[in-house]
Amino acid sequence: MSDQPAENVRLRSALENLPAYVPGKPAADDGVRRFKASSNESPFPPIAAVREAAVASLESANRYPDAAALQLREVLGGKHGVEPTQIALSTGSVAVSGDLVRALVGEGDEVVFAWRSFEAYPILVGSHGGVSVQVPLTPHGEHDLEAMAAAITERTRLVLLCTPNNPTGPSLSTDQVEDFLRRVPEDVVVAIDEAYREFHDPATVLGTAGIFRRHGNVVLLRTFSKLQGLAGLRIGYAVAHPRLARALSQVTVPFGASIPAQTAALASLEPVAQEELAQRAEWIRAERSRVLAALAEQGWELPASQGNFVYFPLGEQSAAFAEFADARGLVLRAYGVEGVRATIAEQEANDLLIEIAGAWRER
Repeated sequence: MSDQPAENVRLRSALENLPAYVPGKPAADDGVRRFKASSNESPFPPIAAVREAAVASLESANRYPDAAALQLREVLGGKHGVEPTQIALSTGSVAVSGDLVRALVGEGDEVVFAWRSFEAYPILVGSHGGVSVQVPLTPHGEHDLEAMAAAITERTRLVLLCTPNNPTGPSLSTDQVEDFLRRVPEDVVVAIDEAYREFHDPATVLGTAGIFRRHGNVVLLRTFSKLQGLAGLRIGYAVAHPRLARALSQVTVPFGASIPAQTAALASLEPVAQEELAQRAEWIRAERSRVLAALAEQGWELPASQGNFVYFPLGEQSAAFAEFADARGLVLRAYGVEGVRATIAEQEANDLLIEIAGAWRER
């Protein structure tokens, strides 16, 4: 084995300015009881039947998974009213987003998205030689769709819409998206990333099924990581029109969706599991409303979140607020000098968030 440093290895120039993904900070093990509210994870473990199915599937762990994931794609196709071949699976919706970039974006091609939004977007784009066109959010943490439409050029290959937006929380309406799509060239793909869809108020959630049927350049991104509590198993999918679905199947990593992940996803789609998941979603929505109302009473003016999180636009004070919370037992996610995101977690953690936010204002 060589002890020589690999200083002469030629890396792609695209990596030189690539930002590193910053995961949610784990809770430190220093004797202080801490709640982790930094990663938008579910406060609930997987449903018992889902966990049991995943564990049982380990009996076949010596075999490769079904690369086509046919059974899962058939169920998901039925759920979305499309052919199974229009479902593209990978290791979480972030991996499907990466597949989209690989399928669509060449050296120097542009990808338009709001900023700040999902941390992985500029990494996925830049790692494949694409150019990130980051359109600032409105002062209320919302997508500025007019500015995003104006940012589209002949080099644009993909637009990413994150709704509800991570980390700020506001969502897009059906009318807003339809109006935006009328301004997007038909050869530009618009990906609607709905990782947090299940936490949205059902009465006003984006009508993506109709949008997908009406627009051949729309692709939908979904995940089992959030409400279903399968973040550690890594599985997500896209609903795409046939040509793009075929392209996604060409560029995705073979056997990406593991046997336990496919099995757990299927089990979570069973009617009994769906009923329990709906109850969990309602609990999280109620907790989010309770937290936001309490914070408003304290004088906070926060974006109107439809995700399983709330966002504090604290600017230069972001790091200090995160440290203030950490010292009191709550780990949050700070975003530089922009803001701090707090996941709706266990009730005790949510109570602590309210207490900490109040103490911060009273300093």
